[in-house]
Amino acid sequence: MIAKSGRFGPYITEVFPEEPVELDDKGEPKKKRKKKDAPKPKTASLLSTMTLDTITIDDALKLLSLPRILGTNSAGEDITIQNGRYGPYLKAGADSRTLTSEDQLFSLSLDEALEIYSKPKERRRGVAKPPLKELGKDPATEKEVIVKDGRFGMYVTDGETNATLRRGDTLEALTIERALELLAGRRAWEAENGPSPKKSRKKAAKVKPGDAAPTLTKNTVKKAATKKKAAKKATGKAAKKAE
Repeated sequence: MIAKSGRFGPYITEVFPEEPVELDDKGEPKKKRKKKDAPKPKTASLLSTMTLDTITIDDALKLLSLPRILGTNSAGEDITIQNGRYGPYLKAGADSRTLTSEDQLFSLSLDEALEIYSKPKERRRGVAKPPLKELGKDPATEKEVIVKDGRFGMYVTDGETNATLRRGDTLEALTIERALELLAGRRAWEAENGPSPKKSRKKAAKVKPGDAAPTLTKNTVKKAATKKKAAKKATGKAAKKAE
């Protein structure tokens, strides 16, 4: 197993030994089996309390043991506890519940999970993930600069300006100086082009009960007028022929 940094933060992955080269009857190497037939290595993201420098083999084995099956519910569905991109959660069939702490990944019992499922599901966006890394304060603004995991990958933010990490930037090697450089570049871009517009969905006009649905008559009128002109033209030609 190895621990490395990826697009969505640090993670561990299995590494399989290379298969020995097999020879056929003619003494030539046999074709390697296709990738789809090869075993897929397990991967798991590190918890917020872990780093690439401090993670141990025991930590790695615990992470790869997820998802963990706690038991079944009254419907006979397996209740599993998993660590997703946005934090730990429970899953039973299509019903998932967000958990509040990463410690629950390895300590939560079946009874505790059933108690969580016995309560109505809260309709909320979910618990905000903790920052991946705290870099320090911006000397100019005194704002805290942190690294977070977003929809399009890791980014640095001071709470006001966000700047995506560039290719070659890694979480471990990222410094406050590099973060300030990225934020300054983003501010300069926004000063020249304006802030990125937020997309908003257009709401369809509501039709009240009893109101007639709107009809398009513009095209119909145009077509009718065209037909009349054509009829007049044809009548004029017929009159000339009669003369």
